Amino acid sequence: MLRKEIYIIKTLLKSLKGNKVASITTIILSALEVVFEIVIPLCMSNLLDFGIYDSNMNKVWIYGCALIVLAFLELLAGILSAKFGAKASAGYAATLRKNMYNNVENFSFSNIDKFSAASIVTRLTTDVTNVQNAYQMIIRMAIRGPIMMIFAMIVSFSINNTIALIFLAAIPFLSIFLLLIIRAVNPIFKKVFATYDNLNNVVEENVKGIRVVKSYNQENHEISKFDKISQKIYQNFAKGEKLIAFNSPLMQFTMYAVMILISWIGAQAIVASGNNSALGLTTGNLTALISYAQQILTSLMMLSMVFAMISIASSSATRCAEILNEKPNITNSLNPIKDIKDGSVSFKNVTFSYSSTADKNVLTNINIDIPSGSSLGIIGATGSSKSSLVQLIPRLYDVTDGEVLVSGKTVKDYDITSLRTAVGIVLQKNELFSGTIKENIKWGNENATDDEIKEVCHVACADEFIDSLPDGYDTYIDQGGTNVSGGQKQRLCIARALLKKPKILIMDDSTSAVDTKTDAKIEEAFKGFLPNTTKIIIAQRISSIKNCDNIIVMDDGKIIAKGKHDELIKNCSIYKEINDSQNKKGGEQNGKNN
Repeated sequence: MLRKEIYIIKTLLKSLKGNKVASITTIILSALEVVFEIVIPLCMSNLLDFGIYDSNMNKVWIYGCALIVLAFLELLAGILSAKFGAKASAGYAATLRKNMYNNVENFSFSNIDKFSAASIVTRLTTDVTNVQNAYQMIIRMAIRGPIMMIFAMIVSFSINNTIALIFLAAIPFLSIFLLLIIRAVNPIFKKVFATYDNLNNVVEENVKGIRVVKSYNQENHEISKFDKISQKIYQNFAKGEKLIAFNSPLMQFTMYAVMILISWIGAQAIVASGNNSALGLTTGNLTALISYAQQILTSLMMLSMVFAMISIASSSATRCAEILNEKPNITNSLNPIKDIKDGSVSFKNVTFSYSSTADKNVLTNINIDIPSGSSLGIIGATGSSKSSLVQLIPRLYDVTDGEVLVSGKTVKDYDITSLRTAVGIVLQKNELFSGTIKENIKWGNENATDDEIKEVCHVACADEFIDSLPDGYDTYIDQGGTNVSGGQKQRLCIARALLKKPKILIMDDSTSAVDTKTDAKIEEAFKGFLPNTTKIIIAQRISSIKNCDNIIVMDDGKIIAKGKHDELIKNCSIYKEINDSQNKKGGEQNGKNN
């Protein structure tokens, strides 16, 4: 367990780069603040004993001025310590968040599948904030507390051993109770942050699907789901905070008990010695001891707050370290190939599953050759693993067995960036990002000219609606593309992929929301645009793939038939059934329209 915690700390400390100077400065200033705070009671003691008690105005002025200077220096050290502490912790959090995000960006699909999107968001926000708060307390309070306690104890023993022993008796009493509280709190906060993932997942799902929620009048159902998870977080957090809240009364009880004992024993000592330092305790000594008692107990309070924050942040630290330590399982080979000569694709005895522990393979024994510049159509029932097949080409996933070849070489030998640059893919779930239409399309080629952007939009039939917009290509797209229709979104995504001028173009059911007339226009435009590009088209409509050079029919992760349209009509009953069904529906629809 200790080894794991050390590993987590080492992982998180790697993000301290660039913030070390501010952190060290904070520690030094915190230590100086304590030194001034320790000296002030001694100065006050001398002011009382040698100045006021002896009616020596000269010493009153000397010690009085010294107190003013020390108080100012303590204030200055405290202000600067707070300033640099804030800078160090905020800078550390920014670096930590950046390192986590950069690592997430390098994840393969299988890495992302391991963490839900909601969990990643929680780790990058709430968890990083908890680690930031804990770090700020560590470089300030965790430094002030022990130094103050040690020096206050040393000075207290130098003044009076008997009274100083009262402090020693209080420390183990408080320490035991603090450890019990921390031990009880840790498991509770682990549950809290796991539940935060579920809460963010519900929010994300609900916001994305708000149109469906409202269409089915399920607002109350979604509110109920949110309330249940939110209530669970509240209950666990309240339970943890209640336990932590025992710190305050425990500290107050100990502090007042120590004060009473010091005052009682100290008063007796002063009466017995007559304020004679040679015989016993003086009034100044007692005042100093009371100040040191407050400092010792305050330092214990600081440490208890630090431990409480660490208890809250320990679960967050573990979750942040998990993101940082997650290694992308798709990486470049030692000497990756960067030049991809053509767009030929071959699958050789390919088997694939998303998990090594899966009971069943997603793809089984796939063998197919796609010549460069040719077109391949893929059709099959929902869940037949069509999308899984094409995602192996740009290495969004790696095969479990067998190999995928591009231009005669296994995809694992290619530089990942070069491979994905050569493959244009319009995924089944289209995504647009906040920004203008032009900015979204330029994802395909950031150096593209306006004429090139207009050309690909014409091929994708996107210019038909772009030209009708008031701002044209400068029209702002909301997050997720919520202000454009499904068909418009698909056409913009097709244009974005075409702008790459890829050697291989994958269309994963990317015209499903487009009417058949526009679909036919896009298909016709493809013939003259990028003629040497290999085109792989997944579709539910046979009309979208019937003119392809070759077509494969998939079922349950296997290729059950391959050939041209006419061949499959004769030889594949499933293909013929789909064709007849779609033609019948098309005929009925045409009859109704007429």
